[in-house]
Amino acid sequence: MTKPLRIAFMGSPSIAQGVLEALIAAGHEIACVYSQPPRPSGRGQKLTPTPVNAFAEARGLEVRIPKSLKKLEEQAAFAALGLDAAVVVAYGLILPQPILDAPRLGCLNMHASILPRWRGAAPIQRAIMAGDCETGVDAMLMEAGLDTGPVLASVRTQITRTDTAGTLHDRLAALAAELAPRALAGLADGSLKPVPQTEVGMTYAAKVTADDQRVDWTRPAAEVDCRIRGLAPAPGAWCEADPGQGPVRFKLLFSELTDLRNPAPPGTLLDDRLAVACGDGRAVRLLKLQKPGGKPLVARDFLAGTSLAAGGRLN
Repeated sequence: MTKPLRIAFMGSPSIAQGVLEALIAAGHEIACVYSQPPRPSGRGQKLTPTPVNAFAEARGLEVRIPKSLKKLEEQAAFAALGLDAAVVVAYGLILPQPILDAPRLGCLNMHASILPRWRGAAPIQRAIMAGDCETGVDAMLMEAGLDTGPVLASVRTQITRTDTAGTLHDRLAALAAELAPRALAGLADGSLKPVPQTEVGMTYAAKVTADDQRVDWTRPAAEVDCRIRGLAPAPGAWCEADPGQGPVRFKLLFSELTDLRNPAPPGTLLDDRLAVACGDGRAVRLLKLQKPGGKPLVARDFLAGTSLAAGGRLN
């Protein structure tokens, strides 16, 4: 086993928590945990700490939540930790060069894609939305560019037609937790050599916006299906329909491609089981939906309280 290292952990969402747990289990000394500041959440908009923040505090670890790392005092406080390495997982802040240079072995980022594909903020969602068949987790040594550093180690997983951003997130979180201690050990003992990235095939995983969420039924069915699954369970794709009391916006949380082929106008309901015509003459079947203020429902339960029949239109 590699000699325990003194590390800082920098992460915010739930995909990062499992990595922190794995590093603790591997015996490394967690000198400090950095996470995003608490944000308003829920109906009451109560300030809520990130999953990593909450977990770290429960384990008695020091937690720092700076809004930026650009200030000299923040950089000095980081350097004063005397780190062997920092491990970064979906932290959410840019690391200035003095931060990158402070740990003896550098900063190791666990990135949820096969680099250089899907550098950036939303690699899990963008991989599904683009119809990719494979993704993974790369352990990358960080440098000033956005996810441009050399890769130490990787793990891969297939993206299936039943994956959503939620299921893929959970699978990648488990892979990241397995990879991080191994990559850190290889970095420390020199058994893993960083391989520079190529720019061939580089894509950028932009943050999901409101424009991404609205379903465009004029697009091909496969693209519509990937968009719905790639945005589920949050923030969720959506469309509008009029079940009789005026337009209602529905969140679409799961779908599948069908064998139906019909030249009906895009957005037309082709049967009473929520098969929807798309722009290429094929159809997508909606399998899980959510009404405003309601809970997610499978299609059968959703239709029990909503009048959407064959021949109707989704906007």
